[in-house]
Amino acid sequence: MSGALAALVLTAVAAPVGLFALLGAASVAGRPLTERWTAFLTGTAMLLACTALCIAFAIHESTPAELRLLSYGAWSGSYSHAIGLEFLVDRMSLAFAALSAAILGIVAAFSNRYLHCEPGYNRYFVLLAMLSTGMLLVALAGNVEVLFVGWELVGLSSALLVGFFHERPAPVSNALRVLAIYRVSDAALLSAAVLLRHVAGSDSLELLFSGAPALSLAGLTPVKVTSIAVLIIVAVAGKSALLPFSGWLPRAMEGPTPSSAVYYGSLSIHAGCFLLLRAGPLFEQAMAARLLAGAAGASTAVFAAMATRVQSDVKSSLAYAALTQVGIIVVEIALGWSTIAFLHLSGHACFRLLQFLSAPNVLHDLHGMEDALGGRPTPARGYIEALAPRRAQLGLYLFALERGFLDSWLDRLVVAPFTTLTRRLTILDQRLCAAAAGASPAPPDDGSDGHDD
Repeated sequence: MSGALAALVLTAVAAPVGLFALLGAASVAGRPLTERWTAFLTGTAMLLACTALCIAFAIHESTPAELRLLSYGAWSGSYSHAIGLEFLVDRMSLAFAALSAAILGIVAAFSNRYLHCEPGYNRYFVLLAMLSTGMLLVALAGNVEVLFVGWELVGLSSALLVGFFHERPAPVSNALRVLAIYRVSDAALLSAAVLLRHVAGSDSLELLFSGAPALSLAGLTPVKVTSIAVLIIVAVAGKSALLPFSGWLPRAMEGPTPSSAVYYGSLSIHAGCFLLLRAGPLFEQAMAARLLAGAAGASTAVFAAMATRVQSDVKSSLAYAALTQVGIIVVEIALGWSTIAFLHLSGHACFRLLQFLSAPNVLHDLHGMEDALGGRPTPARGYIEALAPRRAQLGLYLFALERGFLDSWLDRLVVAPFTTLTRRLTILDQRLCAAAAGASPAPPDDGSDGHDD
């Protein structure tokens, strides 16, 4: 049974990896596959992954083990400690991985029709395969190296899909903003991994997710546990758009509607919540980190609930509505309600997927409802209007309309330093290339004076 479980998990991960390699290699070779073959291979890969994960979940539930570490050997041995390909499977990880594969299959089928004859059709599906690989690695990671690779693939594909329509300046600018915020998230996760390796001498996530006895045996004191937990919270805040990093979320709506559905409605924005769920045993030993996560989730939920009420476009309104629920999920995790949080996460991911995919039809549905009612429905009095004094309502409206004034702060503290650094590195690279070209050896002297006879 253990061998069958290992084979099924490896098959589930290999399916999107093979799809990404095939589509990417065809694109690099300048011979992209036709739309028909691309859609067929993508649907087959997602169906294979989802089926394998569902069978693996059934096998896991039929055996008494709660947590299994599946090792497939080392894929890098350049240093003194080899980096192994390890997956940590339990009920939660297999369920989330199967849910991710199912959602990605649905989005792939929708995207095939939505992006029909689009110039970037093949590029979109290459990035979707990259996302699929990253999500399954995040869900099943058994060590921090596998987790970080998956985390990077999700972030990179997200930023590239935000700038999908690169002939327009706004998507490119917003993609750069998203990438800058993700760099902060990635740096925090990498710092947590380095700290874990330095303190415990191990990169195994089984150590972090096994509870107090394993942490004590590894020599992780409460201060060190809290430090690792806080770094994970910062990484999650950047990836899931928690405060103070919420400003990039509405700007990410520049991508195609299917990518908005799978990234900011169902999967990518929930990847951070899933990481917090997996690290639940770690947070049980770090009360300060739990309080920080609860405060970040509660403040994000309140902020997003106000911001979604004043948005003028459907996708931004749905994005802030999704962020409201993400904040509540984080609060549930901080309170230790792991089962409720996972059910909330799964249901919300499916619901937002449906809403984002049907967003282009919102106006059509609204007109149909108005025709059925014989006019526009009377807007309901909201809880903010009912609870806030009249004088405070104007200030709250301005705060929500300006999206908490987060854009200016993120520009000043994160985006501007990031763009300045990249600009200087580009200049340095150009100067080094010019210097290398200028230092190239002169042609040999054949004794001529350089004039024709």
